[in-house]
Amino acid sequence: MKPPKWLGGLIGVVLIIAAWAVLAVTLFRGSGAVPTPLAVLRQFTVDGFGFYWRNMSITLNGALLGFAWGNGLALATAFLVLLVPKLDGVANQLAVISYCIPLTAIGPVILVVLGGRAPTVFLAGMSVFFTTLVGALLGLRAADKTSLDLIRAYGGGRLKQMTKVRVIAALPSLFAALRIAAPSALLGAILGEYLGGIDNGIGVALTASQQAYQVPRTWGLALACGVAAGIGYLGIGLLGRLVTPWSSGSSKTRADGGRA
Repeated sequence: MKPPKWLGGLIGVVLIIAAWAVLAVTLFRGSGAVPTPLAVLRQFTVDGFGFYWRNMSITLNGALLGFAWGNGLALATAFLVLLVPKLDGVANQLAVISYCIPLTAIGPVILVVLGGRAPTVFLAGMSVFFTTLVGALLGLRAADKTSLDLIRAYGGGRLKQMTKVRVIAALPSLFAALRIAAPSALLGAILGEYLGGIDNGIGVALTASQQAYQVPRTWGLALACGVAAGIGYLGIGLLGRLVTPWSSGSSKTRADGGRA
């Protein structure tokens, strides 16, 4: 009997926690830089769920806004490139620029120009633009040529090919890109909060904990960020399996394909 897929992940988490505990009480015992898992768990109970949720909800709001804007612009750019192929070079240059510019360099500029929480949303959107644009373009260009020729033979143009063939063909690749983009958006939002100009959020709480040398709380906040990023990654992966069952490799899908 084949073991379930989640078992390997569970074993990996247990091994990581065990290694963390061993290192905390041996190699890093004197420095105090690495608290034990029990100390971090105790800090969770001291701070309470409200402390983490109050800061995380603010950061998630900025990350979700940036995720929506960045992915929306990436998808619009990908569709435009397929409809107007002459824009391919411009789109590629724009994607490379967005990927190569350090977020910590552009963030202060956005803070000075727009202020407030704008860097949080902007950096979150910038973090996902390149990944989603590349994934969308690869998926849209992977459409079956026979199906495209059939649409053309019946008088359909690029727009009809896009809506009837390319979009469906691009869904697996697009969801793979969105799955990677979810943790990136959260990271971008946290970096935006590190720049200052605001008084709440995970980035602000992390900065305050570091300055006060509250090591267990710092680790707790970092773990909360990891859990939130993991939920986003797994959630979009699950949604992708539901929307594109033909690409999930399930036995039912393979059986249906075999009968066809």
